[in-house]
Amino acid sequence: MNEPNIGALASYDVAIFPPGRCSDPFGVTKCTSGDSSVEPYMAVHNTLLAHASVVSLYRKKYQAMQKGAVGISIYSFWSYPLTNSTVDLEATRRCIDFYFGWILDPLVFGDYPQVMKKNVGSRLPPFTEVQSELIKGSLDFIGINHYYSLYVNDRPLETGVQDYKADISVSLRGSRIDPPSSQGFPVNVPSDPKGLQLQLEYLKETYGNLPVYVQENGMGSADDSLDDTDRVGYLSSYMESTLNAMRNGADVRGYFAWAFMDLFELLSGYQLRYGLYRVDFANGRRPRQARLSARWYSGFLKHNGTSALAPRTTQMNQALNLLS
Repeated sequence: MNEPNIGALASYDVAIFPPGRCSDPFGVTKCTSGDSSVEPYMAVHNTLLAHASVVSLYRKKYQAMQKGAVGISIYSFWSYPLTNSTVDLEATRRCIDFYFGWILDPLVFGDYPQVMKKNVGSRLPPFTEVQSELIKGSLDFIGINHYYSLYVNDRPLETGVQDYKADISVSLRGSRIDPPSSQGFPVNVPSDPKGLQLQLEYLKETYGNLPVYVQENGMGSADDSLDDTDRVGYLSSYMESTLNAMRNGADVRGYFAWAFMDLFELLSGYQLRYGLYRVDFANGRRPRQARLSARWYSGFLKHNGTSALAPRTTQMNQALNLLS
């Protein structure tokens, strides 16, 4: 299952994904049906129960023979407190619990984070004792889709009709000097490789060092160039951070660059290119061309990743040499 946290919010709070349910004033467009105060929590709750039921069935009937593993993929970003004030430190922890613990706490511990139960109250569906036992431990690995880090500061808990954004009561920004985002998630956020390392080490310390796969990590760009040195720098630095987390004991089993080739992105369409291979969408045959990042990544894999141990300047020089 892919990104149930963001899927629930996009589909049942702000209505930018199908089925486009929301309630005023929370939707990005005029809401015609839905309840943003309740439905995102119901969606995740039922998703978790469905996931746990499938895992139970698989373990009973198929896992011994197939030797497969079942996990879940969570949209993630690392959270830094905007200041060292007590309220911002608490807001940062609350942000992690609402975005990450919302999914992982039930799967590992059998229940939602305490701060969610406190802030959301009766709108957060409770697990029965039987459901809690079913869900607890219903994953063999954790998958994360990680692209950036954000800065978090406290926002007073609102009164009146509330949705997820009001319940979490934080403001997010892409850097310390940026204004808080009015869209929920900031745009044009700078890369922060250290954040991925901290995310992986947080998982190790909080959730019993379960196996982790970085299932998506990559850089989107409106630039259609084949000479994507920025992407090479992004990927090499994030892979280095993954290696650092592994050296510190995180049980990381795999890293997957997003994406093999340019494709239709759910929110940005064809405007942002993530591919190691360029796709010419203006040509009906959709021809592909390897970007510099594809050639660099291929060399990285052929040499068993040893370039991850090289200084950053050496990595970039290796990439630039491919242009000649």
